[in-house]
This record gives sequence, C-alpha cells and structure tokens, in this order.
Amino acid sequence: MAVEIDLTGRTVLVTGGTKGVGRGIAQRFAEAGATVVVCARRQAEDPLPSDWHFIAADLRDGDAAWAAVDAAAAIGGRLDIVVNNAGGSPPADSAEAPTRFTQRIVELNLLAPYYVAQRAHHHMHRQPGGGSIINIGSVVANRPSPTTAAYGAAKAGLKQLTTTLAMEWAPRVRVNTITVGLILTEQAELFYGEGETRQRIEAGIPMGRFALPTDVGDIAVWLASDLAGYVTGAEIAAHGGGERPPFLGAE
Repeated sequence: MAVEIDLTGRTVLVTGGTKGVGRGIAQRFAEAGATVVVCARRQAEDPLPSDWHFIAADLRDGDAAWAAVDAAAAIGGRLDIVVNNAGGSPPADSAEAPTRFTQRIVELNLLAPYYVAQRAHHHMHRQPGGGSIINIGSVVANRPSPTTAAYGAAKAGLKQLTTTLAMEWAPRVRVNTITVGLILTEQAELFYGEGETRQRIEAGIPMGRFALPTDVGDIAVWLASDLAGYVTGAEIAAHGGGERPPFLGAE
C-alpha cells in the first residue's frame, strides 16, 4: 500500500530553520505541502525559498520566544507543528568554562525549547486537531559529553521534558524527541575534519554514512502526520545504528 504524507493546510514552525539540520527539516515540510515558518536570530546567508516565512528572534528570551510562536500562528492562521531544532554548543573545558557561557548554552538548548513549547501549547490545545511538538535531541543525552558538558546536560533535560510534557498535554498535543547522531551539514569540517579523517569517522557508523539534514526531516514529517497519531512521549533514534564502543578498535 502506497502512503503519501500530505500536510497541506498545516503550519509548521522550525526553530533554527535557516541552515543546517533545521533547513533540511523545513525543506521536507515544504515538500509535504505545509506552510513553513522558520525562526532564527538572523537571516541566513543563503536566501530562503520565496514561499517560506522568516521570524527573527532570540529564543533564549522567554518573551521573544512567545512572541515568535504567536507570529507563526498568525501567519498560518493556526499552528499545527513545532520543531524545536535551534541549539548547539562550541567546545569548552568543563573546568574552565565561564559561568555566562554555561548559562547561555543551557538557555539555548533547554529553556528556549520549553518557552516555545509552552506557547505552542497555548495555540494547539484549543484548535481542532490539536498539534505536534518535535524536539531535536542528541546522542550526548545518553552518554558522556566531554568538552560540551552543559550541552549534554541540557539535551538530557530536553529528553526528560519531552516525556513530561507528552504526559501532561495528551491527547490534544503530542510531544516527541528525535535523537540525532553525526550529521553532514555545511559546518561538518569543524567537527569531523576533512579527507581521511572524516572517512574514518563515517566508516565507524553502522549505516556507513553520516545523516543528512533531510533524513531528520523525513522522521519529523512522519511524527507530525496522522500516521503517528498514537505516538507521544517517544524518543526516535536517528543515529545510523549508534557509535561503536572504543574497545572494539583497541589493539
């Protein structure tokens, strides 16, 4: 049986949707027919498609996050889907990381998704059909995260937040997590290097390749669709089979 996901008439807000993983997610929603709204602190260097809508906001500010969600709902006349994708962290020595740096990392990766979800619920729980909130997590929530301790802790918190909100807000609003692993974006060389170094990393992924942003987008579209109408509080791993234990490479 052929199954086609059609999200025509639905509005999606993708935070951090101007580049990288977020842009790949937004692309898949656009291809499924949704009205796409992306949010970031500033416009991307690469122009967005003409039928996408852009909202500038620093989501670490709770008032700004709520206003951005309200603006997205106004654009589409309703808000059906939110993908909390904005996040990340540069590396830092856990013993020396400045307190302000740590605070901002936690704000971006945990508090901002919470603020966005809160206001999304305000719109979703009262509209026909409810809504779907999808949080983009990371494998570091489930393992040690050297040099990105605050990021790992925030992603672990986001995973717990997902299950709590899913329980509180069911059945009107579904909340799920996509836990991602190594992804090939325009900044991949900063994390994985180039040439043979990157090839060795890629060879260690059981699926034999890095994820693409659109791979994550495919899962997000499914989670937002009626096909996943009974799925809430779930963690879906998009890591290509996981990371090989270091002892397997020991000689």
